[in-house]
Amino acid sequence: MDTLTGLLDGVRARGALITRTVMTAGWSLRYTSGAQLSLVTMLHGRAWLVSAGNDPVAIGPGDIAVISGPEPYTVTDDPSAASPQRVITSADYCAHTARARVRESIGLGPRTCGVTEKGSALLLSGAYEGTGGISERLLDALPRLLVIQEAARDQPMLEVAARETALDKPGQQAVLDRLLDLVLVSTLRAWFDHPQNNHATWYRATGDSVVAFALRLMHENPAHPWTVAELAAKTGVSRAILARRFTAEMGEPPMGYLIGWRIALAADLLRETEATVASIARKVGYANAFALSVAFKRLRDITPTEHRASFALRTQTAGSDEPSRPPTPPDSQHSTPVRHASRHPRQMTTLGSRPLRGKAH
Repeated sequence: MDTLTGLLDGVRARGALITRTVMTAGWSLRYTSGAQLSLVTMLHGRAWLVSAGNDPVAIGPGDIAVISGPEPYTVTDDPSAASPQRVITSADYCAHTARARVRESIGLGPRTCGVTEKGSALLLSGAYEGTGGISERLLDALPRLLVIQEAARDQPMLEVAARETALDKPGQQAVLDRLLDLVLVSTLRAWFDHPQNNHATWYRATGDSVVAFALRLMHENPAHPWTVAELAAKTGVSRAILARRFTAEMGEPPMGYLIGWRIALAADLLRETEATVASIARKVGYANAFALSVAFKRLRDITPTEHRASFALRTQTAGSDEPSRPPTPPDSQHSTPVRHASRHPRQMTTLGSRPLRGKAH
């Protein structure tokens, strides 16, 4: 199993919020659901995506934006607009316009929001709320915002998802969940395929077959008591050669990399499961909870128990524009990833043929 397959294999949407929104000129939506990963695309019309720390980014028909992290963001046809028309939480925001649709005899179909049948823009959005199999390792590898343009992605996948969103058949939610997974995986694969993107060391492609094989061994069996000597024997080189080539390719020696990989796996298990620290320790290659705690504390400055508790606390304030205010109502509380100090800068990246970065007009 290659590294990316192993990482994305656990991605599973469960009851994901997937909607189409018909908008008229002057529209602006502020998303504050706190979802740890969101996708936005324009089926018709154009939009600007505005997020903290980035210039407004243009999104054309068929482009897909992936937003990582629970911080709020805005999708609008005017990036200079002072305030959004509507704030979107985890609640079914189509319900807010249902009365107007009934009054005007407007039929938009399932999972479609708006107060008019035809508008200047048609937006499709999907959000991974809760853990959803989105690992902290994946979130660490992604920028805050990335855009894959239509020419650089798998076009039929999005067309199927857009069509299915408007249907209402038995088992439809399960179909939509799997389609959202496929759109996300194909989008991220296109992004990871380009070397200019700032990939994490665990994904970084290497032309050194010895290093690649050593990485595969550690990834496939992190709990094994690996030593440099054993890795060298299995890769067919001396310990000195393996250590030198591995460090040159990955920026750290084999055992340092293995420790970081084990701690990353442990962090995900602490966030996504209720397993004890002791059982997690054994799964990732430590003899007991104490040994894991020492290594975890050394790399992340907190203990495994503190990491789990901090994640639980973050679920109470995810998506808030004002993190310091009291906890938000239940319909806007969601599970979010814990961010740690080693995360790379949350920059924006764009993949495609035409320039998208722009300033507000």
